[in-house]
Amino acid sequence: MCGVVGILARSPVNQAVYDGLTVLQHRGQDAAGIMTSDGSRVYLRKNNGLVRDVFHTRHMLALKGNMGIGHCRYPTAGCDTPEEAQPFYVNSPFGLALAHNGNLTNAAELKEELFRHDLRHLNTDSDSEILLNVLAHELHKVADIRLTPEHVFSAVSALHNRCRGAYAVVVMIQGVGILAFRDPHGIRPLVYGVRNAPTGPEHMIASESVALDVLGFQLVRDIAPGEAVLVDMVGRVHWRQCARETTLAPCIFEFVYFSRPDSMIDGISVHKTRLRMGERLARKIEREWPDHDIDVVIPIPDTSRTAALHMAYELNLTYREGFIKNRYIGRTFIMPGQAERKRSVRQKLNAIDLEFRGKNVLLVDDSIVRGTTSKQIIQMAREAGAKNVYFASAAPPVRFPNVYGIDMPVAHELIANDRSDAEICAEIGADRLIYQDLEDLIDAARGGNDKISQFDASCFDGVYVTGDVNKEYLRMIEVARNDSARSSRTEGYQLNFAGLDNRT
Repeated sequence: MCGVVGILARSPVNQAVYDGLTVLQHRGQDAAGIMTSDGSRVYLRKNNGLVRDVFHTRHMLALKGNMGIGHCRYPTAGCDTPEEAQPFYVNSPFGLALAHNGNLTNAAELKEELFRHDLRHLNTDSDSEILLNVLAHELHKVADIRLTPEHVFSAVSALHNRCRGAYAVVVMIQGVGILAFRDPHGIRPLVYGVRNAPTGPEHMIASESVALDVLGFQLVRDIAPGEAVLVDMVGRVHWRQCARETTLAPCIFEFVYFSRPDSMIDGISVHKTRLRMGERLARKIEREWPDHDIDVVIPIPDTSRTAALHMAYELNLTYREGFIKNRYIGRTFIMPGQAERKRSVRQKLNAIDLEFRGKNVLLVDDSIVRGTTSKQIIQMAREAGAKNVYFASAAPPVRFPNVYGIDMPVAHELIANDRSDAEICAEIGADRLIYQDLEDLIDAARGGNDKISQFDASCFDGVYVTGDVNKEYLRMIEVARNDSARSSRTEGYQLNFAGLDNRT
């Protein structure tokens, strides 16, 4: 999961792109990058780290021009070094820079095609560089010295024919404008907005609507599955549907965990979806556990707060904040290695004893992935004096890996894989475990847009909407994603990084 931003304005965009990335920092905390253009040259700064750490005053001053794109990276498999930070750039044709959120499921096949048939060299293992080179090759085939919107949309159509998986993309084309497009299933979000400046309209594309809000842009609409938008250098906006067959199937985990609650995705309020998730979970408790003895509902910060609050309201129970969060610790389910993951949970959360002592506590989290965090939090609640500790997940059991841009563990590292609810409850040490039903989760999300007939819920039901994910592919990502491989990549990066000089 990553965050992307593209802006074409009437004045320098360096600060605006930076501000957009800080708003989207929750989507990727591993690396960040910005590339801008002043019409004659492009300027790039990218590195590992948070947005605030990658960009200093000297870097910002060097990012010149009224057009730019930015990216904050989430560490998916194969993307672990500064060289794989985005945007990526190729100088032919025209000069293209690309930032990508998602994951190509046929990256290995495309890499072979690019080398053997397109005669293009790849410098990293990132599928985003593959995507950029596919686009560059298709543009080279159709364009002449003057690149028109027809040329651009033709190249995007050819890209859709070649690429599989999830991709929400912003592209800066030197001297032409900002291009954005979304895969034919619309798995990853992408929105377009505009604001009025004294000298004319300015345009912005971002992963979430909240980035538009903060920068004063008005949300115009989501980019549809398979659709492309090109904002040219004089501010004209060109739209085109570039895929032959499309189905809107947004990733439901965006609503469970990744997106900010103040965002709108495909016409759905993330905040209201999480309220409905809490309501439906409360109904399940009333239905299956009417004689419960819960004294207090306590969320595990931050994402579960909205669901937990409405759940407590529906059950007429007391809601309390029982954990204080250290906001400088990264998300634990993507950390390399179980030992580091266990350490980070204790560093991330601390219990307020008086909210637990002598009470039957219902802890609410957005989801349970490996179960490591849940197990330790339950133990922390007991150490704080809780009499009984019940646990509710606002999402169904996560039983399958995600292949569309979320670096969830392989199947055997998921606590719910091949385990019953009772076995999971015993494993995490809870006195009772309540999971959201998948039908209720889908209903909660669809409540914001009943025109959506399908969500990508593959991590819950194992149904991959692109139709090209088989056992062989899952075995391949298992090799790339397991804890030992993840630790090896991290150790290798640390050794390489230790040998670098102080280049910036």
